[in-house]
Amino acid sequence: MEKIRNYNELLEKVDFYKKQIEVRENPEKFNKGEIKERHILICGGPGCKASRADSINKAFKNELERLDLGYEVKVIMTGCFGFCAKGPVIEIMPDKVFYTQVKEEDVREIIESHIVRGEIVERLLYEDEETKKRIKVKEEIPFYKKQVKIALKNCGVIDPESIEEALAVGAYTALAKVITSMSKEEVIKEISDSGLRGRGGGGFPAGRKWETARRAEGEIKYVICNADEGDPGAFMDRAILEGDPNLVLEAMAICGYAIGSNKGYIYIRAEYPLAVHRLKIAIKQAREIGLLGENILNTGFDFDIEIKYGAGAFVCGEATALIHSIEGLRGEPTMKPPRTSEKGLWQKPTCVNNVETFANISQIINNGASWYSNIGSEKSKGTKVFALAGNINNVGLVEIPMGMPLKDIVYEIGGGIVKNKSLKAVQTGGPSGGCIPRDYLELPIEYDTLTAIGSMMGSGGMIVMDEDNCMVDIAKFYLEFSVDESCGKCTPCRIGNKRILEMIKDITNGKATIEDLKKLEELCEVVQDTSLCGLGEAAPNPVLSTIKFFRKEYEEHVINKKCSAGVCKGLVKYEVTDDCIGCTKCLRACPVLAIKGKLREKHTIIIEKCIKCGLCFEACPTKAIIKTSLGGEI
Repeated sequence: MEKIRNYNELLEKVDFYKKQIEVRENPEKFNKGEIKERHILICGGPGCKASRADSINKAFKNELERLDLGYEVKVIMTGCFGFCAKGPVIEIMPDKVFYTQVKEEDVREIIESHIVRGEIVERLLYEDEETKKRIKVKEEIPFYKKQVKIALKNCGVIDPESIEEALAVGAYTALAKVITSMSKEEVIKEISDSGLRGRGGGGFPAGRKWETARRAEGEIKYVICNADEGDPGAFMDRAILEGDPNLVLEAMAICGYAIGSNKGYIYIRAEYPLAVHRLKIAIKQAREIGLLGENILNTGFDFDIEIKYGAGAFVCGEATALIHSIEGLRGEPTMKPPRTSEKGLWQKPTCVNNVETFANISQIINNGASWYSNIGSEKSKGTKVFALAGNINNVGLVEIPMGMPLKDIVYEIGGGIVKNKSLKAVQTGGPSGGCIPRDYLELPIEYDTLTAIGSMMGSGGMIVMDEDNCMVDIAKFYLEFSVDESCGKCTPCRIGNKRILEMIKDITNGKATIEDLKKLEELCEVVQDTSLCGLGEAAPNPVLSTIKFFRKEYEEHVINKKCSAGVCKGLVKYEVTDDCIGCTKCLRACPVLAIKGKLREKHTIIIEKCIKCGLCFEACPTKAIIKTSLGGEI
């Protein structure tokens, strides 16, 4: 493709390529015979790829070639559809038929039945749990029904490795509008008026950050996209970059224009190979057609982007640590002020936003601030992308309007708890967040409401826990993560969080007293108040929030030496009852040979050798092995 020279040429390209993919949204023309081509969209997210989506893609192409149907049907590998629980998923357009849990062996049937004869393959449609009815249209499935897509609008819709398809859905039109008809002040005002807040954690107003960087003195300024997504269970930013990389590139260029910068960096963890691969393609293609680089659209505006790799340090999600890493230094935070907007990369004014924040920019520019601010709630505008994980039926990626009650996310979009068990808590904000108990199901998901109960929005991880989870163990899990990821620069985080973890371990091993519980709370508060950066400050949050809402569990561990969930190994033991038939299955399952016994005779567990892995408990066919707590039955 030749370089696009001006705004009008860009609009012409957009119109041209829009016609190439209109089959995906225009069933009327297909029914009238005006469009004869079908498109098969295959989810190319990591989850579906791990479930052999690439092989399914190849099988479709081979089968279409065998039947000489390649000219009638186009197969496209897209970004993530979000519905990980039912992957691999595909959508056939313009029929708007959505198939779930597709396997390679299903490909021939789909083509011969659906494509050739026009008969839908009913068994591959989504089945509603309550009505048992099959649903063919994606938007009518409960998982998608209440979602509002802005950041994820094009994920699962376009080929992320094609600049033509990105242009077809309007990529770079917002950038063209900005650099040809808007002043820097007008751009920042639009972002400010929209109410967009940073989606990386703290929720700082994006417009205010941009304005500070614009006003900062200095001819050289930088834009950084923080793609160092390290929260356990979080994959929002990764999905956006894999599904629609041009959306982020365009937003970075808009930010560059607004603050007076000509250079951008994407700091992405090297563990995201697919996102890196697609980003490289998008940057190369955008440069080739003149939408990145020098003199964009002959306006005199220069802006280029470089990728920098992170080595998987969670602390590098903090802006100053991230900047030091780009500079080739150790990824450690520094005190604020000055803020990065005033002195950042190489001591120059730098605007740092995360992937999801940038993913909202283009649509705000194209649709207007009032359009965006009418979505969401009064103090939390727009939408938020969450990675639903844990003990929930519909594990996946969702985008919901701010202010939606937690209940709707868990039970309508998420499909409820696995095996109809009871919800215990929802953890938001990753290692920096807190646990929300089931009593708060009506809580609207907003920045301020989450902060008020001791949690936070964070980047968007949402882990659902049921009655079988131990909240003390959950606090220990997140604290172990924070201790491992501490850079060690400041004493409160390096030493304080380690002491907190030791106290939590004492509780889970039955070695703590009620006085230790009081000391634990005091130490958590000290670490919060004195740590250098957000990692250390927020690390005690999971502990404090679980103590606040699940104090009885802590007291049960400390006073009764009992873990009701049977999770804390230090408080659990396994015993063989008289129901043992001597089948030796438990003996064979034990990895440390802690079980002895002969065939058809009752077995015994050697307590001193037992590592409490539970494999014998699971292997016993007669349930003759029971799990008990040191403080009584579980």
